[in-house]
Amino acid sequence: MNSLVSKYCNCFCVVILYKSKTMNDRHNDILRIRPQIKKYQTFENMSAEERFQNATLRPVLKLQNPLLLASFVNYAIKHKGVFFDIPIDKQMAYIENAIHKDQKYRNALKGMIIGQFTMKEYTAYTQNSSKFNKRMMNLVIARLQDQLQLLVPQVLSKAG
Repeated sequence: MNSLVSKYCNCFCVVILYKSKTMNDRHNDILRIRPQIKKYQTFENMSAEERFQNATLRPVLKLQNPLLLASFVNYAIKHKGVFFDIPIDKQMAYIENAIHKDQKYRNALKGMIIGQFTMKEYTAYTQNSSKFNKRMMNLVIARLQDQLQLLVPQVLSKAG
């Protein structure tokens, strides 16, 4: 009986150790899947907001780019699809307006981005969330506007 309990305990301990190691490795897993952006580096003389933008926001946005594109196409379709029939200059304004004015959509975008933060990054984010939210949304707007040619339902479904 004791050998059975001992075998059970040893297996149970191994499972617990395996689960705790894999569950607590979220930080490294998140950082490992992020693309590196060499163009935007961090320097000592940068503000904390600028450093966070270059070290965290830009890589997360690049990682989440296909999801951001798909979410905007879905948003445009759900809003009568007028986006796809207006001239480019109006499309640029439409993107900006959608993100600035539609709180529900804005919150969905924030969730897509914040969900990719490490705990340390999330703690830094909460210290100055209003400034980071503004930076985040401005970067999303610029990213979507720079990729207008991909904001077409047929193109997006084939790219993904």
